[in-house]
Amino acid sequence: MFARASRRAVSRVEGRLFSTSVTRNADFTHAVVGGGVVGLAIARKLQARDGASTVLVEKHGTVGTETSSRNSEVIHAGLYYGETSLKTKLCLRGKEMMYELCRKNDIPHMNCGKWIVAQDEQQMEALEKVHSFASTLGVPTHFVSSEEAKQREPDVRAEAGVLESTSTGIVDSHSLMQYLEGDFEENGGMCAFNAEVIAVEPIQSGSGGWKITTVSGGEESSITAETLINSAGLAAIPISNMILPSERHLKPYYAKGSYFSYSLSRPKPSILVYPAPVPGHGGLGTHLTLDMAGHIRFGPDVEWVENPTDLRVNDKNLTAAIDDIQSYLPGINRDAIGLDYAGIRPKLGKMGAVASGKGFQDFYIKTEEGFENFVNLLGIESPGLTSSLAIAEMVEDLLYR
Repeated sequence: MFARASRRAVSRVEGRLFSTSVTRNADFTHAVVGGGVVGLAIARKLQARDGASTVLVEKHGTVGTETSSRNSEVIHAGLYYGETSLKTKLCLRGKEMMYELCRKNDIPHMNCGKWIVAQDEQQMEALEKVHSFASTLGVPTHFVSSEEAKQREPDVRAEAGVLESTSTGIVDSHSLMQYLEGDFEENGGMCAFNAEVIAVEPIQSGSGGWKITTVSGGEESSITAETLINSAGLAAIPISNMILPSERHLKPYYAKGSYFSYSLSRPKPSILVYPAPVPGHGGLGTHLTLDMAGHIRFGPDVEWVENPTDLRVNDKNLTAAIDDIQSYLPGINRDAIGLDYAGIRPKLGKMGAVASGKGFQDFYIKTEEGFENFVNLLGIESPGLTSSLAIAEMVEDLLYR
């Protein structure tokens, strides 16, 4: 049973879902499952369409409590993904959209740039490849001379060379999500919190659409929507498996990354620092990022887990991480590096995306054959934050253009 209300009478509810309008034969024109930064961006984009009534269904009590709030908060330049991949396309587009949105709406951000540092010839070759790839995409990168590097960041070691990415930055992801949520609700959208999706089924009769059943506090309720978008992050594959036939089911993989803090004021670079992406080393190394207050954090590492709710910070990689950090920040005090927080990334395969391209998994953003008015988003990990606004644009294009 559902309470009925005028379109703007209720913008958010707890647990039980409420309809804000009756559109044709469905309660809503759009239902977006998942209140992370990508789901927020999609819901906001769809709600801006004429005549839209969009509900954002989120199992937690507020937006962005999982992957979207437990990451490095980096606005990525788009340097590490395949030339024709969705990750590259959406990162490049999303980066420009992100900077524009933040500037126009005073969302805290900083175009601080990033150094990728090499300590030997092999790592320098990796930098050359990154620079060449960036040039083909039109992404601005340039090499920094050793004299300039020592003058600008004397605490950073780069024995072989430095490649600078000038379009890399950081954003306060919490402020960003707060803005997206507020703009969505101001435009008449509704957020349904503490509503965990337990069943999704297509409506076979009438004009079609979707029936979404949720549970809160042991009580079930259902709504209908003309269009369904699965942007549930860590829960996206389980929800996809509720909808698609068994032969199209996927196994979810979860990569937990622990982050490390630094308790001293020096050394303190003013730019993000990443080790060179050496093939076969399992990723981008333990990199140094900054928050909006200038505090240093290191990470993430990678730990494959079965339970996506286990956010305990793991110290088993701490010694190796400190060794990695000290290779480019030799003056670091090892005793001042400690455990900070952990986040979990949804993966489409256990190999993940490594710098060599082996096992690379692109974003999965598709309409599904045999299921009308349904967009499925799977494996939305990094650079998902950077790409979020462009992903929303793509979802609208898939549905309407």
